[in-house]
Amino acid sequence: MSMNDRGSIKWTSMMLPEHVELLNRMWAEQEYKEKPVLDEQRLVEMDAQLQLAICNDLTIEIKHYNGRDYLTHRGKLKNINKNRLTLDNETAIERINILDIWVD
Repeated sequence: MSMNDRGSIKWTSMMLPEHVELLNRMWAEQEYKEKPVLDEQRLVEMDAQLQLAICNDLTIEIKHYNGRDYLTHRGKLKNINKNRLTLDNETAIERINILDIWVD
């Protein structure tokens, strides 16, 4: 939180509820991250890493987009199909949202 945020929060007690709601929505939207667009070469590299992990039963770390932020999950691949992969800890990730993969 910056000094400007502190000043804004301080003055919200004297604002109309509609204005406070509008400010809260504006602050929430500023925290959203956009999903980056991956090039074809990076997609091919990630598919190769997935195949390496499957064939050698390796642990992977996956960074993915969840609609507003980037999350990272770690585990072994349990199931993989055209649209989704599942880790051994039951985390399901849509393949279209995968941003990066690291193999241990």
